[in-house]
Amino acid sequence: MAYPDGGAHHAWPGDHDHVVAALRCAIDLSARGLGRVSPNPAVGCVILDVEGHTVGEGWHARPGGEHAEVVAIADARHRVFGPGDDAPPDFLTGCTAVVTLEPCPHTGRTGPCTQALLTAGISRVIYAVGDPLHGGGADQLRATGTEVHGPGSPLVPDELATEAAATNEAWLTAVRTSRPHVTWKFAATLDGRSAAADGTSRWITGEQARADVHRLRDSVDAVLVGAGTQRTDDPHLTVRPAPSDGRQPLRVVLDPSGRTAGGARMLDDAAPTLLVLGPEAPLPDVAGHVEVVRVPTSGRATLWPESVSKPTTTSPGQGNETGPTDPGDASHRYLDLPAVLATLHERGLRSVLLEGGPRLAGAFLAAGLVDRVVAYLAPALLGAGPPALADAGVRTIDAAHRLETVDVTTLGPDIRLTARPLPLPESLQE
Repeated sequence: MAYPDGGAHHAWPGDHDHVVAALRCAIDLSARGLGRVSPNPAVGCVILDVEGHTVGEGWHARPGGEHAEVVAIADARHRVFGPGDDAPPDFLTGCTAVVTLEPCPHTGRTGPCTQALLTAGISRVIYAVGDPLHGGGADQLRATGTEVHGPGSPLVPDELATEAAATNEAWLTAVRTSRPHVTWKFAATLDGRSAAADGTSRWITGEQARADVHRLRDSVDAVLVGAGTQRTDDPHLTVRPAPSDGRQPLRVVLDPSGRTAGGARMLDDAAPTLLVLGPEAPLPDVAGHVEVVRVPTSGRATLWPESVSKPTTTSPGQGNETGPTDPGDASHRYLDLPAVLATLHERGLRSVLLEGGPRLAGAFLAAGLVDRVVAYLAPALLGAGPPALADAGVRTIDAAHRLETVDVTTLGPDIRLTARPLPLPESLQE
């Protein structure tokens, strides 16, 4: 069944419910690409027949691989006709493609998705988020008489459009800022301590929260710490248990003075590792599989205010991987953080999980380089010990980094709070 005018919404019984269910499914499918498709967006697609039944599903799985729409069309072909090439080119005439992102009209490493949809005979396209990088796909489809519905349409509920955008938040941020999206993750007690006074921190949070951290790592392109955290905690920074596809995020160490020990756990071959050195730092004794880059030093005093003296280092932590115990982690002091992120962006990375110490986190916050905060809060009180955050450029209550709470989830005895930094008031902006 085709839609002859390509403009009006041709409904059938249960149409809205079928589309909403398909869009929810497409969002879930798109999330399977997180951490695996950069520098591309994560996209999911569901194809519905004229009765609203799912006949094809797909998601973008890797850079250079087939896009979600093409995968879904191939899945529909297999479901309807089985293996082989017996399907006519336009075998999906009258069907609807429900996609999380506006279909692309350009030719890159693969062909345009708009053409694939048209060739298959798709008569209606519903998408949740516009493409700010390669837009124009919707207009191209409409020009052929295809019915198209995007954000703001009754068929695309606002909450699902928001959810689809949130799933692709890292890519959308990178398109807007030309740097990777940064999530600062930390674990702390209710009084904001990342370790006890003696430096011990195993374990602040329970098993469910620690397992959730590994799921978070699995969804990003890179995990970043400073050299102080590396020396104090010697974290491994891998996803455990290892994902079925074997993929691990890139481990990034900021080491301005080249003090990373050659036997550090995160320099093994369990995952790729990038060592970021200052321009004059000596090259540490590392294995050949460890990549080394140098970035400029920063002259910005805001990364380490001259009026703030460098604190002493606490006692070593005991294998803490949910919150570093070194409040004196100065690995960011001489490295230009925008230059660090620019280097990662140039390498195709679009999402970074910041797991460094309190001062490195403070430096990223002070520089306006944190896009999301994920806090794992344990129902415990210490009263002393390293804080989760230090030197974030705040001197008055008016200058506090205010956050918008996005989600609060209970994980066993602990709470995971997800929030986004709000812009500073205009009166405090430089």
